[in-house]
Amino acid sequence: MKIVLISGSTRGDSVNTAVLATVRHILDNLPGGHESVLLPVGGLPFYEAALERAGGSAAVRAAKELVTGADALVISTPSYNGEMPGALKNALDWLSRAQGEHPSPLTGKVVAVVSASPGARGALDAQAGLIGVLGRCGARVVRHDPVAVARAGTLATQDGRYTDPELVGRLESLTRALVAELTPIQDRAEVLV
Repeated sequence: MKIVLISGSTRGDSVNTAVLATVRHILDNLPGGHESVLLPVGGLPFYEAALERAGGSAAVRAAKELVTGADALVISTPSYNGEMPGALKNALDWLSRAQGEHPSPLTGKVVAVVSASPGARGALDAQAGLIGVLGRCGARVVRHDPVAVARAGTLATQDGRYTDPELVGRLESLTRALVAELTPIQDRAEVLV
């Protein structure tokens, strides 16, 4: 399975990127072999219809190709004034656009949503807007209790990923729910164990 990881933050030391590094580590240790690739949102130009009609940019075409070829996405978002950041919304705007006769790369895509921030709520307030946009784009959001990583800057990390056992456990539960959503029914018992 190929899973694209999207951080809503463009910061180099982003807690959301650390969340995704933790998810990547979890995926690497699950049975079945999972490839995970990070899609940076900061390199995409602002969405504009004339640019879209011209085929977008090389970064837009690469992002669409990456998401089209993925089995699923994991998106981790910070909260900017209670919503997802503009860079993440811009990426979703590009990825929501149909490609000729083909549906958008997000149509039917299975997506797990998580959020993280240095604050006490872990950017939980940004999840509702993100889930709403994904639904309007035709994506299938994984049903799971919300995972919002609070006070993310104070949690222990190693090699750019979180090691806090409680957090790792919550992220593993979300990751297993994502993989189970993609796994044929007869094979699900192995994923959920």
